[in-house]
Amino acid sequence: MKGVFSAPGDYIHFKSQVPLHKIPIGTKQWRYYDFGPKVVPPIICLPGTTGTADVYYKQIMSLSMKGYRVISVDIPRVWNHQEWIQSFEKFLDAIDVHHIHLYGTSLGGFLAQLFAQHRPRRVKSLILSNAFLETRSFAAAMPWAPIVGWTPSFLLKRYILTGIRDGPHEPFIADSVDFVVSQVETLSREDLASRLTLTVDSASVGPLLLSDSFITIMDTNDFSAIPQQLKDQLSERYPGARRAYLKTGGDFPFLSRPDEVNLHLQLHLRRVGVEAQPDLVRSIPKDGTGGSPSKENDEKKDSDDPPKDNGGNPESTSEERQLPPAPESSESHGLDDQLLSNAKICSLGHEGAISLSHSALLKNQHTVASKILLQSTWEFFIFSLLPFYVESLYITSSYGWKFRQLV
Repeated sequence: MKGVFSAPGDYIHFKSQVPLHKIPIGTKQWRYYDFGPKVVPPIICLPGTTGTADVYYKQIMSLSMKGYRVISVDIPRVWNHQEWIQSFEKFLDAIDVHHIHLYGTSLGGFLAQLFAQHRPRRVKSLILSNAFLETRSFAAAMPWAPIVGWTPSFLLKRYILTGIRDGPHEPFIADSVDFVVSQVETLSREDLASRLTLTVDSASVGPLLLSDSFITIMDTNDFSAIPQQLKDQLSERYPGARRAYLKTGGDFPFLSRPDEVNLHLQLHLRRVGVEAQPDLVRSIPKDGTGGSPSKENDEKKDSDDPPKDNGGNPESTSEERQLPPAPESSESHGLDDQLLSNAKICSLGHEGAISLSHSALLKNQHTVASKILLQSTWEFFIFSLLPFYVESLYITSSYGWKFRQLV
């Protein structure tokens, strides 16, 4: 997690091919990707506390090329589990989706189970990875939960990132950690506070009407931020569920072991009766409608998408574009190598135009060192005062409560 993060080549390819959608529903802003044939019942990916819709880009590219529809969402800014259920149902109504298959990891797996419990007619199957049934243990480990909404952003990020195991990893696991950390940096203070609140807010999953045969539990055998006791409780709750164990993968197997995860997802979808439509893959337009254009989807197109008029380029002005093959696994790095070689050529071609003098380099190094020293001093100062800050808030709230009782 150290050093400057560089986006992987397959992620750059993904961003160039799959549009990001943003739609306001009530007071909530939904950010999501929707790719694949619309005629196929979708699998919806729900991330954990540290994730965004982007962390499932390997699943979107792989499964959509096989004829499945994949939707990946950000967890919106909600502050309790009932609000999550209502908000997610409104989102499904807004995108005109009725029956869904949910793939949730960590917090996303917990939220997926809650939605399946309270809206059983909409959820046809579940894939749970490193998930849990109740939040009691997380609340006990976070005694400052009542003031999480007032906590500064950098402290929330520090708390969340300390839950990610650091230390020597095999390369693909290290890359997955770096990618997730880069996504955490994009989250606002309110987003982080909301997700932590959902993690510690008292709740547990009740009995599901969904049969165990329509549930797959996919866990890693090496390490995970979710305690093994909680994962064992999940397995005991669904004794008839299918088991899919990954030998390694860490907290983010969907990034570090995408081939295995995608295979298990595909097997699950086949087993629960979802029929892929590979014949529609070649006619997937830019908006991901899978050959079934609709006026409603055109209106919901993200404003970040490039305009149709691109200087008379005939390829970009056509209504449909063929999705080129994308690197989907750790075994295929052709696009990464090509991007790397292009970057090197570009760098060599501009050496004469972009040059730094020796004095400028020294000045830059001095500036970086000064920033590191200032940041370290600031963090030491903040963490030294944090206990007093929390204690003062507790005392203030206690006396405020007593004063209101007297009045």
